Amino acid sequence: QVQLVESGGGLVQPGGSLRLSCAASGSIFSIYAMGWYRQAPGKQRELVATITNGGSTNYADSVKGRFTISRDNAKNTVYLQMNSLKPEDTAVYYCNALGTALGTIGLSNYWGQGTQVTVSS
Repeated sequence: QVQLVESGGGLVQPGGSLRLSCAASGSIFSIYAMGWYRQAPGKQRELVATITNGGSTNYADSVKGRFTISRDNAKNTVYLQMNSLKPEDTAVYYCNALGTALGTIGLSNYWGQGTQVTVSS
């Protein structure tokens, strides 16, 4: 099994910054891509940003220019630097990894438990 542990959420004022981290551990054979999704109350979970093991990134239009995703492949860790935060960024942020666990075949999706980000004055 693969476990994802997030950290770095919290309360921040509009215009502020936060940095989320997510470390993958367990029976990892390989991880192709890691990313962040978020879910606000009453809304569906949505993609925020993803990054492949080759460094290719993808961002939701709503966060382009404000959020930066990065990855340390050696540590199986992904980061999300969030700047110029807005109240509409308030949500539970979930880490995601697309990879293969030891003893398995094919790619599977793994999820963290989520971390709350609240942007409010």
